[in-house]
Amino acid sequence: MPTPDAAAFTLAWTRAWNDHDVEAVLDHFHDDVVFTSPVAARVIPESGGVVRGKTALRDYWLTALRVLPDLRFEVVDVYRGESLLVINYRNERGGLVNEVLMFDGDLVREGHGTYRE
Repeated sequence: MPTPDAAAFTLAWTRAWNDHDVEAVLDHFHDDVVFTSPVAARVIPESGGVVRGKTALRDYWLTALRVLPDLRFEVVDVYRGESLLVINYRNERGGLVNEVLMFDGDLVREGHGTYRE
């Protein structure tokens, strides 16, 4: 399956995150998306770090933004695979993060936030 244009997707994704526009970020995701993240495990402990569905993802991200009001991403690099993008960025605390996004068509079906230990 083709992967969306990496530069255009990353620009829109980063702009939406830096604007704290959760709805604009969610526009890139399928309704039945699965998203994993150690941050989700901390912010919503009952999730076990796995968020299923767009509604739950919205709730997670809105909760996370309340905990992290200074959230900001600076893209370091982007890697493209088949139906896959990896966005390497630096967060507001200077930490390096990889967002691994698996696509089904133009929308993300599965995402994984990965962090340095």
